[in-house]
Amino acid sequence: MKDFIVIKGLDFYLDSKAILKNINLTIDSRQFISIRGANGCGKTTLSKLIMGIYPYSKGSIKIEDREVSEMSLSEIGRKIGYLFQNPEKQIFTSTVLEELSFIYKYREDIDKSRKEKEIDEILDTFDIRNLKNKSTFFLSQGEKQRVALASVLLNKPKYLILDEPTTGLDYKRKEMLSEILDKYKNKIGVLLISHDYNFVKKHSQKIISLEGGCIVYE
Repeated sequence: MKDFIVIKGLDFYLDSKAILKNINLTIDSRQFISIRGANGCGKTTLSKLIMGIYPYSKGSIKIEDREVSEMSLSEIGRKIGYLFQNPEKQIFTSTVLEELSFIYKYREDIDKSRKEKEIDEILDTFDIRNLKNKSTFFLSQGEKQRVALASVLLNKPKYLILDEPTTGLDYKRKEMLSEILDKYKNKIGVLLISHDYNFVKKHSQKIISLEGGCIVYE
């Protein structure tokens, strides 16, 4: 395994309040890591700092030896797929097929037959073939999440960040998500943010606890 994300001495302040303090963390490219902690402890903030959404106050975040502050959002997005806690924030087309097809506007190296093959495979992987022509406005929470994650994976990221992916899912849908993650195990690394300890324990190779903006357990 290779060090994919390296965080050293990271501090982050918001309105003069310290949200994260002296974070040091190394993430391997094929590792499944989970971050736990109470609401407001800085879990989602940390993920958005990694994605370059927030600028950090002090310290270093590197993705494949490149400083995040020197990378564009699109560069980071090609390396790391991000699933928001609310999938509605990243679904913005009218139908499921349009949503899955959108990424190919930026993948000019992919011809039509390969595009159709990849979409066809992802429809089966996520059990959403029956939703192919359905309006995205009328999808359930679980359906929106599967469509959003499928779209992220079609971009072929090297790593995934999943922010509270089990929120609003019943037992059946959690099991379905587990099966999907198992299919990608050892193929792509995952940083999972979750309050669901059973789900965390089932999948994680490493568990990190945040408290008051600090890593208190690893």
